Amino acid sequence: MKKGKLLATLLCSASMVMGSLVPTVPAMADAMKVVTLGADLSDEQKNTMLKYFKVDSSQAQIIYVTNQDERDHLSSYVPLEQIGTRTVSCAYVKPTTSGGIKVRTANLNWVTCNMIASSLSTSGVTNCEVVAACPFEVSGTGALTGIQMAYETASGQKLDETKKKLATEEMVVTGNLADSVGKNDATTVINQAKMQVIADNVQNADDIYNIVVNISNNNNVTLTDDEINTIVNLLQQISQQDYDYSEMQETLERVNDNVTGKAEESSDSSDDEDSIVDNVDQSALGDNVIESSTEDPGLAEETGAADESADGDISEVGGTDTGDGSDSSEEITDISQLNTDFLGDDAKAKFEKAKTFCQGEYSGDEDALYEVMGDDAAVTVTLDSDTANKLSIKVLQKYLGILGNGAVSYQEDGTEKYITPELNMLDKEMKKLFGIDVIDDGESSEDIDVLGDAVSSDDKDTLYKDTMKFFEKLYGESSESSDSADGSENVTTDESATDEVGDESYDETIDEESYEE
Repeated sequence: MKKGKLLATLLCSASMVMGSLVPTVPAMADAMKVVTLGADLSDEQKNTMLKYFKVDSSQAQIIYVTNQDERDHLSSYVPLEQIGTRTVSCAYVKPTTSGGIKVRTANLNWVTCNMIASSLSTSGVTNCEVVAACPFEVSGTGALTGIQMAYETASGQKLDETKKKLATEEMVVTGNLADSVGKNDATTVINQAKMQVIADNVQNADDIYNIVVNISNNNNVTLTDDEINTIVNLLQQISQQDYDYSEMQETLERVNDNVTGKAEESSDSSDDEDSIVDNVDQSALGDNVIESSTEDPGLAEETGAADESADGDISEVGGTDTGDGSDSSEEITDISQLNTDFLGDDAKAKFEKAKTFCQGEYSGDEDALYEVMGDDAAVTVTLDSDTANKLSIKVLQKYLGILGNGAVSYQEDGTEKYITPELNMLDKEMKKLFGIDVIDDGESSEDIDVLGDAVSSDDKDTLYKDTMKFFEKLYGESSESSDSADGSENVTTDESATDEVGDESYDETIDEESYEE
């Protein structure tokens, strides 16, 4: 992941940014727990997150967060054009009286639980449990600000503004450093250097410089001069604050053990039935969810969220080189050759429905089309068998690649129509395949306008629209509803939630990744 991409994705998962408490939400039974929900999630997605957190409105205060909140609090860190217009990530926060900071993440594909824990300690938080998650994969880089807000609401304590700013800067610096050295090494260097600076009360820039250099050398991490200077500048600002190392020690030492491979799974919170970090409903988010936990350092590797290569690239998906379910050296002539073994059950089910649609829409099988689109569906364009087979293969290859890579590979460009990243990815790929509004960007033209002169422009447009209607139905979205940017109904039937974001209007939409995210 390049630095520009990281900054661009800083905000897509920043839905946990400062937001307004829904005015008519009554005093909750347990005011020590707060859930933040991205205002642009659908009702179904909001309910999914509450199910994952194992809470409802009677057990926690619920805050809906809008994109304007995101812009208000993060525009000083990145240009406005890089701030998205969709707010989708969620958090569940519970202040505690001991145990340090414990964090669990789900569907965050760039930011780790350890990055959040270390940075949150810089905010001035001492003891807290946090679950940061999203219904689909996002970068997670912007999660910290919303967690800070939820903590302030849950604890009734206002965090120091300077420390909150430094915590956000620490997250950005760590994320940028991870681009070149990897997430664990980036966290190791910054966390260890911060520990020494605060514990020994080191404030001189030259002394801090030597600490950073020594720590990077001791951990076999190669840093550029610019990277060292950036870290030194951050730590010098941190050194000017009145941190009590004894209050941070438990959290920072746990983070250090996790990222250096010295930690073992903690048994403390797993025995606590009230722990929000361990008591989540993992089935709520479906299959192939990447997770990490400060209390279970092996969880990231088990779920595929472990440290990637230094540049953030993923070399293989599902055991294939191409990520589209086929070996790049094998020419696909029939959809039966597409390999779906690497997909989870939910993704496989979606793919099977896509196969049925292709059979109905492109090959003229009305029964198949009725099966996935309903009795009012109709075959409007007739293709010969060879053309139908070729188009089916191309469409399914693109969809299989998206299912395999997920939102990790997606970068927003400001033209998005949907909330779900997969739909935005599909829309762009389908436009290329059908030759709709194609702009020559110098890339390979192999998969652009695959029907060529064999099909009229009007028929291509019809096929494109019908194809996207199927995928919209599959994901429970439509471009029309997404453009309204509503997504604001209270999942707990509180009518005031609609008013909170109903006045928001957006000129553009972006996906929720990394877009990361």
